Amino acid sequence: MRILVVGGGGREHALVWKIAQSPGVTEIYCAPGNAGIASLATCVPIKADDIPGLLAFARQTTIDLTIVGPEAPLVVGIADAFQEAGLPVFGPYRAAAQLEGSKVFAKEIMQQSGIPTARHVAFTEAGPALAYLEEHPGPAVVKADGLAAGKGVVVAADTAAAREAVTAMFGGRFGAAGKRVIIEEYLEGEEVSILALCDGETVRPLLPSQDHKRVGEGDSGPNTGGMGAYAPVPFYTPEIAARVEEEILRPTVRAMAAAGHPYRGVLYAGLMLTREGLKVLEFNCRFGDPETQPLMLLLKSDLVELMLAAINGELAGTRIAWYPGAAVGVVLAAGGYPGPYVKGDPIIGLDRVPSGVEVFHAGTALVAGQVVTAGGRVLCATARGADLPAALDRVYDGIRAIHFPGMHYRRDIGRRALKEAGSKGSETRS
Repeated sequence: MRILVVGGGGREHALVWKIAQSPGVTEIYCAPGNAGIASLATCVPIKADDIPGLLAFARQTTIDLTIVGPEAPLVVGIADAFQEAGLPVFGPYRAAAQLEGSKVFAKEIMQQSGIPTARHVAFTEAGPALAYLEEHPGPAVVKADGLAAGKGVVVAADTAAAREAVTAMFGGRFGAAGKRVIIEEYLEGEEVSILALCDGETVRPLLPSQDHKRVGEGDSGPNTGGMGAYAPVPFYTPEIAARVEEEILRPTVRAMAAAGHPYRGVLYAGLMLTREGLKVLEFNCRFGDPETQPLMLLLKSDLVELMLAAINGELAGTRIAWYPGAAVGVVLAAGGYPGPYVKGDPIIGLDRVPSGVEVFHAGTALVAGQVVTAGGRVLCATARGADLPAALDRVYDGIRAIHFPGMHYRRDIGRRALKEAGSKGSETRS
């Protein structure tokens, strides 16, 4: 079986790593890929949003299954184009992908289906939005409606910060993504990421994971695309899982089907466990990054078989098996990230990382035989252990071998889970 993976980040490296373990897979291609993916797949120089180029390559290479990693090509219709060409593709069609492509659309679906979410108001002009903030002082969450590479959400501690975010978004910081802006109530609680495989009707949730969005330790500083994640989440109980499936995941899939847009692929629900109960923060239409990295280390089942079942409407007959224990991924970022950063710095020590630690490349390139930085999130060191403290010990030990100029990472990934368990764990690691 010939597989094409679209994308070139840490999520795609983790997917390729897992796909390579499937006995039915004979060849893997990745477009465009990166320096790490190149050790497992043939990288082809086609951008993830070049749908005609990807379609032509898939036809010429007789690809049996295309797996789309990033959200942008899904939102503009890559799955539709491949389906129309008779080529199997894993990922939702354009209409269904609007759950991520438009936060306003997602809110409308949630309201129609009675899915719990934060109170919110949408605006198309800065003036009314700023007036609303004056009438509702205090902390707020400001979101650009469209895709903004995971950076279009500002958690504003006060009205001044919210005003600044609104002004920046309507001022063009995120281009067309900021033509509409949502202002939400500020929610407090624990965030959890739930990724579920969907076949248009059946939902199969994966293990719960928790992302760490803020760049600084103690959840400080600006939001990023994600500085690390771990799975499973100890405070995500079976009772909560049952409620999420019944009150959020299934109603969403039913609503999309009723609208004529069956949802097939991965549905990502970002949740907040508040004192008032469960609330949906956002929906994404693809595997999360960096949640995918630890999830792939824990997944025992054949990922390709599960994807084919989702495409063919056969998830009802599947079970997902997991390895015991926990897994954690820690993102190694370039100096300056999430602001401006330098590319092209050599990465040293990848050959000295101890066994048991998988280093998934996110923003890397190969230049004259040397792996160099090529993005803000450069690497994601990932490890599995008997429990979360064991996984953390292993991954931070592996990170010590790696160096590039300006490298920074959070040393407190998983701190909330460790605190819940009464352990200081990684909060004391250096």
